[in-house]
Amino acid sequence: MSCVIGYGLGAVIGLFSSSIGPQSIANVETQTAREVLRDMKNTTLSYAKNFALIGAVFAAVECTIESQRGKSDWRNGTYAGGVTGGLIGLRAGVKAGIFGAAGFAAFSTVIDYYMHSRF
Repeated sequence: MSCVIGYGLGAVIGLFSSSIGPQSIANVETQTAREVLRDMKNTTLSYAKNFALIGAVFAAVECTIESQRGKSDWRNGTYAGGVTGGLIGLRAGVKAGIFGAAGFAAFSTVIDYYMHSRF
């Protein structure tokens, strides 16, 4: 489910960012409507696939951690966020992996706290 929701959210964000972002053109001529729509499609699909992958990795890691620990608490989301953020950040190096793990873990903890205290 998180993969599908991530795909949808990524598509919306990709569509928005492609509509306000700079166009990727090689020449200085004005673009045709077909070129603009093709660029919007490519950006939208790229964002959608990336968000779907992040959602799928997070859900898989959280499910694995929860089944290994045998508990369902806020720590599962924090650990899963750390692993997911670390994996995403490692593409840019070890330092980025550490910052990605810390940031994603903190974000996951805040979201878990908000969702459990609110509902």
